[in-house]
Amino acid sequence: MSETRRKLTTIFCADVQDYTRLMGADEEGTLAMLKRHRDAMSRLIGSHGGRVINTWGDGLIAEFPSVVEAVRAAVDVQNELAGLNAARPADGRMLFRIGINLGDVIVEGDDLYGDGVNIAARLQASAPAGGIVISNTVYDQVRNKVAVGFDFLGPLVVKNVTEPVPSYAVRIGEGMESTPQPAAAANRPEAPAATDRPLGTKARRMFGLLALLSAVLVVINLLSWRGVFWAAWPLLAFAVLSAMIWVRRQNHVDRGIAALGVAGLGMIAINLLSWHGIFWAIWPLLGLAAAAAIRWVMRS
Repeated sequence: MSETRRKLTTIFCADVQDYTRLMGADEEGTLAMLKRHRDAMSRLIGSHGGRVINTWGDGLIAEFPSVVEAVRAAVDVQNELAGLNAARPADGRMLFRIGINLGDVIVEGDDLYGDGVNIAARLQASAPAGGIVISNTVYDQVRNKVAVGFDFLGPLVVKNVTEPVPSYAVRIGEGMESTPQPAAAANRPEAPAATDRPLGTKARRMFGLLALLSAVLVVINLLSWRGVFWAAWPLLAFAVLSAMIWVRRQNHVDRGIAALGVAGLGMIAINLLSWHGIFWAIWPLLGLAAAAAIRWVMRS
C-alpha cells in the first residue's frame, strides 16, 4: 500500500472544450489532434519544472513546485496551441481550458487528491475556451511576477468546499474569447477588474487619515497666517504618499515605473515650491527616467 501524506503544491488542470462534438465530427482526426496538443502541453509543462500526474479522455492534470512557473507554463501552452489551431477552421479547432490552484493536497503514490485538486478542476471548468482561470491563492503569488493581466471573476462555488473561492481570469491576448462570469456572480453587481482593485480597509483608513490631517494643517496655517503657506510641504508629502498607495493597487500599469513617475512629479513640485530661478529637478528627473527606461526594457 502506498504511503499517504500531505503537501502544498500547485495543481494545473486542463481539458478540451466541446470534445464530444469534435469526436462526433471526426473521431480519428480528433484523437490525432489531441495527441499532438497533449504532447506539446506535456513538453511545456516539463520545461517549466512541472510533471504530468494523469491523463484521462481529453483531460490532463499536472503539478508544479513553483506557482509562477505553473502560470507561465499555462500561458505558453495556450499561445502554442493557438498557433497549432491557427490554420484550422473555427469549428475544427481544439481549444483547451486551464485551471490552476495552489493548495494543500493528499499524496498517495503518484496521485493527488483533496480540495486542492477539486478547486483546480472547478476553475478549469469555468474557464473559457483557450483561457486560463486561477484561484486567489495563485493570484496573490503571481500578480507582480508574470507579464499578463488579470480580471477578477468573483467567488466561485466549489462542491464540498465551505467557502467560495475568489477567482481570476488570465488575460493572455486579444484573441481569447470573452470570459464568462461564474454562476455565483450572476445575481450581484459586476465584479471589479483586477486593474481596478477596490481599496482595502487599511488603504481607505489611510486615505481618510491623510485627508483629515491635510485639512487640519490647512486650518492651522490659515489661523496662524504670517504670509507663508508652510502647509504646502506636508500636503505635498501626503499627496506623494497617497499616490504611492494608489500605485500599489494597480495592475494595468507597471508599478515600478508608475512609482518612479510619482517620485518625478514630487521632485517637480518641490522644485516649484522652493523656486529660486533654477530648475534643478531636471537632474533627478533624468535619473528617474533612465531607471524607468531600464525597467521597461528588462520587463519587455
